[in-house]
Amino acid sequence: MGHHRRALRTTAVGAVSASLIAGGVLGLAPAAQATSAVRFVDITGDGGTVLKANVTLPAGADGTRRYPLIVLPTSWGFPQAEYLVQAQKLADSGYIMVGYNVRGFWQSGGQVEVAGPEDTADASRVIDWALANTPADASHIGMGGVSYGAGISLLAAAHDKRIKAVASLSGWADLIGSIYSGRTQHVEAAALLDGVSVVTGRQDPEVRQVFDDFYASNLAKEQDLIDWGKKRSAATYVDQLNKNGAAVLMANAWGDTVFPANQYADFYEKLTVPKRLEFRPGDHATAELTGLFGLPNDVWTDTERWFDHYLKGTDNGIDREAPVQLKPRSTGGYEGYPDWKSVGADRQKIALGGTTTIHTNVDSGADGGIVFLSSILDQVAQVPPMAAIPLLPRRWAAVWQSEKYATARRVRGTAKLHTTLTPTKESGTLVAYLYDVGPLGLGKLVSNAPYTFHDRTPGEPFGVDLELFSTAYDVPAGHRLALVVDTVDPLYIEHNPSGAQLTFSSPADDPSYVSIPVREQ
Repeated sequence: MGHHRRALRTTAVGAVSASLIAGGVLGLAPAAQATSAVRFVDITGDGGTVLKANVTLPAGADGTRRYPLIVLPTSWGFPQAEYLVQAQKLADSGYIMVGYNVRGFWQSGGQVEVAGPEDTADASRVIDWALANTPADASHIGMGGVSYGAGISLLAAAHDKRIKAVASLSGWADLIGSIYSGRTQHVEAAALLDGVSVVTGRQDPEVRQVFDDFYASNLAKEQDLIDWGKKRSAATYVDQLNKNGAAVLMANAWGDTVFPANQYADFYEKLTVPKRLEFRPGDHATAELTGLFGLPNDVWTDTERWFDHYLKGTDNGIDREAPVQLKPRSTGGYEGYPDWKSVGADRQKIALGGTTTIHTNVDSGADGGIVFLSSILDQVAQVPPMAAIPLLPRRWAAVWQSEKYATARRVRGTAKLHTTLTPTKESGTLVAYLYDVGPLGLGKLVSNAPYTFHDRTPGEPFGVDLELFSTAYDVPAGHRLALVVDTVDPLYIEHNPSGAQLTFSSPADDPSYVSIPVREQ
């Protein structure tokens, strides 16, 4: 466990530094552009907690007419000035904008609750305040935000039927599915969130205990962790959200190492309200970043179009476009689909034949990169994490490859691994990676995902089904796809006892494979 603590501290320091630098820039740059229409106010949140907020009114707003209202809760660790540029832009087009610092961060009172019931109630109190103190129209209310603000917006819409439209950008719908997928702790992502909140906020004691139990791999607390996360996940309240009827726009990045794409896509399929799902290259909140500076940005453009249609009734055509919009990592254009199921409708299997045994506790050299940084490099330079596939030590890595493809393969959606695993210990962790392998054997990471098991009988085989994180990636002609499985990755906490081995087999009556979703030419 010692190396996890060191990794956590290193990650936390880097995350905090990055957040403070970004927060400082975002906090200063928008303020310099703010007009006299912006005023800073205190809003009384749930239980009397003071929330620091800012209000931007349309030019000429004098109380003689009502305007649609948009409420923007801040991102995790960011100051209340985060949205001022976008708020000014939207106010200029006829909205009343209220941005507020969520409880526990910066100058707002209270403690960090991680989107707990108090945070959801705060959103409703902010709406109450806006209706009482601005010429806001009670029948045309929207909520939106990036990251933490995105998650709170979805939760608020499930609990407050006054909200008619939501823009949830780089958020989560399933908190446990985000940072504990495959029953595996995403330790770098958790350390980023933990470290930022320690520096920029005040954690609730329960939140501190949750983080500590998470790092400690305390299985006795596992169900408590799951229950805690469900209370903070919009997926738990999807029926309520559907009943309330708010139109929901969700946008995220393929490489989001905090809130992976899968959990958003799964939630999207359960929504019956007007909805739209957008995925682009990048990591957590990077796709929206330039828009916070007022630069041209597809995410914020579509957010304004979404609010215009569902709050103003503008016939801008967004409701007639394909509701699932994907921008692949390796091409410049968007692809439209009628629903998420259509994205992965066509599939090709790569057989994982034979029997392969690997030893645990050693990083083979295949890994998912560094939280927040690796996917940014992929976004700006199309350089994802790489590994020399022929050089991976077969003692610690199992490798299977497809044939060389004569034509390009457009991977779209969620690759799925099915195999039979026989462990020598009762617990263990594996990490599966899908690589695009060029002629010289250099593999570029297409996707990955972790899987952990407990309480298994040593020597007894069992089936493993694992969904890799969803993506959109073009494999060039002349390349192969490779599936690599090892047991250690700095992104995750591993649960392999010392000296453990994992054996992968492919029984005749239950063959092993990885199923690849492809878009036909």
